[in-house]
Amino acid sequence: MLEIKNISKSYGRHPALSNLCLRIPDGALYGLVGPNGAGKTTAIKIISGIIYPDRGSIFFDDINLCDNQKKSKETVGYVPDVLGIYDDMTVFEYMMFFASTYGLTGYIARKKSEILLEQVGMTDKREFYLNELSKGMQQKLCIARALIHDPALIIMDEPASGLDPRARYELKELLQELNAAGKTVILSSHILSEISEICTDIGIIEGGKMIISGSVEEILAKVEGANPIKIKVLNNENLALEILKNNKNVRFLSVDNSCFMVYFEGKKIDEARLLSELIRNNVLVSEFIREPGSLESYFIKVTNHSNESVIFSNEY
Repeated sequence: MLEIKNISKSYGRHPALSNLCLRIPDGALYGLVGPNGAGKTTAIKIISGIIYPDRGSIFFDDINLCDNQKKSKETVGYVPDVLGIYDDMTVFEYMMFFASTYGLTGYIARKKSEILLEQVGMTDKREFYLNELSKGMQQKLCIARALIHDPALIIMDEPASGLDPRARYELKELLQELNAAGKTVILSSHILSEISEICTDIGIIEGGKMIISGSVEEILAKVEGANPIKIKVLNNENLALEILKNNKNVRFLSVDNSCFMVYFEGKKIDEARLLSELIRNNVLVSEFIREPGSLESYFIKVTNHSNESVIFSNEY
């Protein structure tokens, strides 16, 4: 398990991370998502051992990676958002060069490089110069290079940025293959849709703090609960408003032409009781339904704390 404990990092007077805490189970394919400037890249670089936190610690299988540089290097494979490409190297030379940085030489380095190039579908590109590769091929090569020392934890910063649809699909397949092999994979992105399609777990970061983290299933359940209930009434609008205002599960509501948008935190049984109360008080209800939503809409809710057109709030 990867456990991040109270990590803080500032650049001058600007705090990039503030007491960031996070637990990622072994074998997870974890997506770290947030708006630009949220602190994703700083978190990724600290976990990778590229920069050090001002405070806090990072444990992987009970080993403090901040205090053990050798173990950190052995454990982590890092794929940056800006690829380090050497134009005068061939693909195979590039792999051999990075193998040597981990102490791999001779037959072992050659065999390992060949296996990884085959795994990412680049065997036929081994004699190509790096500047001859497409962005997608460069990204796959960078992933192969990050796997050269067989790390248990693979970290990728915006891996799908700039890729065409086919390259994105191939990247998704490769990540799922690595995950199936038991690797723990962390990738960051500001595009929630691509994260939700790939990952088993998701964390939303904003302002250097973790807003929410959990399995995709848990987050999707919260998405449904966060969507407002649309209630359309045909009479007794003022009475309906009073009933809604007095319900303890109603957090916010707004109304437009006898149509209420109600942010309701209760369970399904509580929704049924609310509908029953409206009907019992002779309010004719023509529509009572949770609005459809998505991870994107939930992401906007938890990273934007304004509530436009709110006419009533039970928040305290």
